[in-house]
Amino acid sequence: MTERSLNDAPQKAPAETPPSPSAGSRPAGVSPAELEVLVATEEAKGDPALDEVEPVSIEVPETDRDEPFEKLVARAKKLSAERVRAIVEALLFLAEKPLSQEEIRAVCGVDLPRVRKALDALSGHYREGVCGIVLHEVAGAWQLRSAPDVADYARRFLKVKPQRLTRAALETLAIIAYRQPVTRPEIEEIRGVDSGAVVKALLERKLIKILGKKEEPGRPILYGSTREFLEFFALKDLASLPTLREFHELSEEHRDIVEKEGPAEEGPKLEGLVSELADPALRAALQSRQAAGELALEELERAISGAEATSRAAEAALKPEQTEPAAPEAPASPADPAVPEPPPGEKPA
Repeated sequence: MTERSLNDAPQKAPAETPPSPSAGSRPAGVSPAELEVLVATEEAKGDPALDEVEPVSIEVPETDRDEPFEKLVARAKKLSAERVRAIVEALLFLAEKPLSQEEIRAVCGVDLPRVRKALDALSGHYREGVCGIVLHEVAGAWQLRSAPDVADYARRFLKVKPQRLTRAALETLAIIAYRQPVTRPEIEEIRGVDSGAVVKALLERKLIKILGKKEEPGRPILYGSTREFLEFFALKDLASLPTLREFHELSEEHRDIVEKEGPAEEGPKLEGLVSELADPALRAALQSRQAAGELALEELERAISGAEATSRAAEAALKPEQTEPAAPEAPASPADPAVPEPPPGEKPA
């Protein structure tokens, strides 16, 4: 056979080695989902040589205990103002709930004046309009929150919906916040509709709580706001609520914002509710009721006083009069010429 015939003979192509699933390229006819399943299967197999080997603990056991608070306080006195500020900032960042000054002091041992100074410095740094994180004082404690101007991006990243309350819930909350302690009949008298379902929903959300029972016929339950209510609306305390005068002084632009932010629902507007709360006629009626109640109380007190006086007079009349016995008169002396001697058989006068 010549050299040309050898070269012209068909040669067998080498067998192609299928690529590994983890080699970056996938075999023909295998979808990306199937490739991921194959890779996961291979990774789940592990190393067969280690199947009979018991794993050892690679974590260092915790043997140290918490440092005594006295030593912590002594060491905290040597901390600089910048270091205290960094510690407080880290604690606020890690906390899931608002932290009070006492809670911060219990962790780091720094005295309260230095803690307040650090909080003031941080509130100046994390202020609204400058940073994406804002330090708020809510319910007597401090908490880092996202700034309102970046709320849309934060919700989009967390994939959560904004928490909104219905107009009925806002009306009921406003009445309870401004007039607490208040009963359910008083709430319904102002709103003009039954509020049992709304009150129950607010109780389940822990925005309101039961304070006790009112001392009147029927003993209705008294309701008031909670700490969660202050945290929900980012309020320091109840004194931070806007007054009725401040609400009326809002500009038309702010009122439009309030109406647009609120959900569309039939019923009285929030402005009408506040106007009703500040209605002079309603205030005069309440004052007249209070005056009538005070007058009735005075009349009741006078009637009780008169009844007591009559009772004392009756007791005095029923008791037998205790009179002192008269002193016996000395018998007249026979030598006294002014007293004649009685005749025999007659008793002396």
